[in-house]
Amino acid sequence: MTDPQMLYGTTTDRPRRNLYVYNGGFLTQPRIRRILSLAGWDIRIGKPGDGDWIGVWGQSPTAPRGERVAGLTGNPILRVEDPFFRSVRTGRDGDPPLGLLLDESGLHFDPSTPSDLERILAEDPLDDSAILNRARDAIDRIKATGLSKYNTGDPALAPPDPGYVLILDQTRGDASVTASGCDLNSFREMLFYAQDEHPRARILIKTHPETTAGHRPGYFDTDAQTDRIQLINAPHTPARLLEGAIAVYTVSSQMGFEAILAGHRPVVFGQPFYMGWGLTDDRKPLDRRQRSLTRAQLAAAALILYPHWHSPYHDRAATLEDTLDTLEAQSRAYREDRNGSVAHGFRLWKRAPTRRFLQGPVRFRDDPAKALAAVGDAQRLLSWSSRTPPELEAANAIRVEDGFLRSRGLGAELIPPLSLAFDDLGIYYDPGRESRLERLIAASETLSDPDHRRAEALIRRLRNDRLSKYNLPGTLPDLPGGHRILVTGQVEDDASILTGTGAIRTNTDLLKAVRDAHPDAILIYKPHPDVEAGLRPGAIDATLADITATNADPIALIEATDEVHTMTSLLGFEALIRRKPLTCYGTPFYAGWGLTTDRDAPCPRRTATPSLEGLVHAALIAYPRYHDPVTNLPCPPEIALDRLATGDLPQPGKLNRLTAKLQGLFASTPFWR
Repeated sequence: MTDPQMLYGTTTDRPRRNLYVYNGGFLTQPRIRRILSLAGWDIRIGKPGDGDWIGVWGQSPTAPRGERVAGLTGNPILRVEDPFFRSVRTGRDGDPPLGLLLDESGLHFDPSTPSDLERILAEDPLDDSAILNRARDAIDRIKATGLSKYNTGDPALAPPDPGYVLILDQTRGDASVTASGCDLNSFREMLFYAQDEHPRARILIKTHPETTAGHRPGYFDTDAQTDRIQLINAPHTPARLLEGAIAVYTVSSQMGFEAILAGHRPVVFGQPFYMGWGLTDDRKPLDRRQRSLTRAQLAAAALILYPHWHSPYHDRAATLEDTLDTLEAQSRAYREDRNGSVAHGFRLWKRAPTRRFLQGPVRFRDDPAKALAAVGDAQRLLSWSSRTPPELEAANAIRVEDGFLRSRGLGAELIPPLSLAFDDLGIYYDPGRESRLERLIAASETLSDPDHRRAEALIRRLRNDRLSKYNLPGTLPDLPGGHRILVTGQVEDDASILTGTGAIRTNTDLLKAVRDAHPDAILIYKPHPDVEAGLRPGAIDATLADITATNADPIALIEATDEVHTMTSLLGFEALIRRKPLTCYGTPFYAGWGLTTDRDAPCPRRTATPSLEGLVHAALIAYPRYHDPVTNLPCPPEIALDRLATGDLPQPGKLNRLTAKLQGLFASTPFWR
């Protein structure tokens, strides 16, 4: 059997091996070459020698070239294929794969010879509890997020009424179909049996994504439609279609595997890798497959032990969890941006970073009426939250704001953000109306185990790497002994102050309130960094404080104090992350959930009691989107943390600070406003 270390995608001490190829894609596609190199293969062209291997791509039209050479020389063949969760779009649309299947025995979809995957499924104990738990978590996450091999479906598209039989079409002449000894008649037979075995049910035929995109025809077309049979070409996500199905029929589609993960027992007319293990209704049995497996065991083999996953952000080997993070972030960006956007209220300096952030075309309009006129039927209307006029609010513009893990440096210094929040309900800092973040926080009361663990890991990273919104350098002043209270200053015309505070809405009033409540405490006042830099208003004479900690490291201050008091500052959220007692004199997004002491009137909508992990999952994972400035790709929050921790970020030019100063000056003058 093939070395299990290679099957499991782990690093080994075995010498690197030469892989001779006769398909230009191996040479011209950098991602494929890199994954092969990380797996220990050096691509070569020419005639192989003793000990060399020949690489072929599945059973593609170019595969016979390598097979002929192997037949003449006797060199073994490495079969290379796409993984089961590949990318957002198809390869024909230009998306490189997030991993590869490297098989030294055969092909997972060709039953004529047992593949490495089949050997794992048949022979490996598949009893490692850690791997099986990872597989179960992956199944739950795939179901919750709707991820699939390709991810161009629209989750907002209303699915068909439930109660149908789902038939999975494939591209005509697909290698997995012919390898199973199937053809057009097999699909016709499948349709016949689906109708016969479910005489009262509607029949929906799901076309393949490449058929929908116009790349290759399927086995079914509109001629198959009747009063009872409907062809589904709309971009439904596979997960939504599987959710409403009472039965699933397939020849050899990978969506049959996804159906198993979703809890179905699909009827299979071919011989794909997932049949024969007791999880399918097999109409063409394969006698050598006699073992009964669980869904977790099948997923562990196919998604953890067999593939070689790759991180496009760090250009290194990745785990399944890394890949799901990547797919989730990239598919969300594609789905939200695919039809383009019209954006209003974005200052000139923000426009280039926003173009890079969005995955579809964007047009900027300064005039609200022109912005409304420019929006097409499928386009989104975006508006910078603090500059949204009433007419755009009435048009349900999506409000945009910086995320909570933003940058190394201030937005007021024109440092572009790594994260943005897109809110279709309100905006997180305004408690006067429900925001998308508020809804996510309420829902996080029942956070799934995988999401809980992901949030826990994020919290550990934030604490260990001492990361915050702006990640500014600073020192910790000498602090006297006693009960230390950190009081966070803010920009006094900030939108969160204007919308989220009551009686106390200035830095001076906040200090007075804290001193009145704690006359003997050591009060440490931290001015907002924008105020310290002279970029925004809010400077005060902080004589009520024992120490004014200018140019101090905010995380060091939080760690060195016993409690934190704030109006609506994000430092309050960062204090919660570090489990410091927090008192709020306003209604920021993190108040009112049972995690803070609230001095302002409670928000009556906030009745849920999420955990800190639930709050962090909502605020840092589910709500914002992230953009990696190194690769220019949408990314998960974990990659943003990596960039912030290492400082691996493009550095702004010296002109930035001068421009920021001028912007702050002119913004305060009447003619500029």
